[in-house]
Amino acid sequence: MPQLIIMGLLVVGAWLLYRRFVAEAEKLAARSRRAERERQTGAIGTLVKDPATGEYHLKKDEEE
Repeated sequence: MPQLIIMGLLVVGAWLLYRRFVAEAEKLAARSRRAERERQTGAIGTLVKDPATGEYHLKKDEEE
């Protein structure tokens, strides 16, 4: 019985690590696509509108 519990915990842990890996890979791919578009258009950055103030600011890497 303890082996079954340990195996279950290992499977759940591996699944959580896989999901985190996939999420990070998606973020990196989106960042790469955005940088490629900026390079093609000659843009310096991407502007994002702040819904609260209505002002525009440069998009930061941690804003997704």
